[in-house]
Amino acid sequence: MSDINAQIIAELRAKTGAGMMDCKKALDESAGNVEKAAQILCERGILKVAKRADKIAVEGLVASYIHGVGRIGVLVEVNCETDFVAKTDQFKQFVNDIAMQIAAANPKYLASADVSASDLEKEKDIYHEQLKNEGKPAEMIEKIVEGKMSKYYGEVCLLNQVFVKDETKTIEKLLIEKAAEIGEKITVRRFVRFELGEGLEKKSSDFAKEVAEQMG
Repeated sequence: MSDINAQIIAELRAKTGAGMMDCKKALDESAGNVEKAAQILCERGILKVAKRADKIAVEGLVASYIHGVGRIGVLVEVNCETDFVAKTDQFKQFVNDIAMQIAAANPKYLASADVSASDLEKEKDIYHEQLKNEGKPAEMIEKIVEGKMSKYYGEVCLLNQVFVKDETKTIEKLLIEKAAEIGEKITVRRFVRFELGEGLEKKSSDFAKEVAEQMG
């Protein structure tokens, strides 16, 4: 297999506009052939999505989802490029899936870049202390913490979460796939989740698990 270096990855990125990791994977599969790698990205819809990255998505839907008898409520805004797409059943189903994901998985943030500095430091401090107490060598701690933070993002960030209806993909991957199918840029802009009695002292009940089970 050809050596996949930074220069050839940069060449494919310039040619296609796709992300670095997508380019790296495509080049690995094509044994370093840029043209074949570009075709792989095209077939997967990644190239189509990348080319629309600079498009403005200002249409879309604000959708709601209520679980059970008013136990959990979600509002989410998902944007696309045209009002025509926003009215399609395909787009509406995608938005509904996102709303149900939020109800079931209870993300605190949209993306890893949105995690507050205070939360990041708090989590890292906890992991560092745990690893020190376990007697892990200092030179290993940072790498282990990095892995733990990746798992943390997968728990608290919507785009990093595993899709509850298909555990083989993340919400970010689902979004890329849907954008490729629809042919427009799609973005999840914002969301809010309410849980009955949240913040009040009450008997605990796993509403999130109920939502996940209901979704199958």
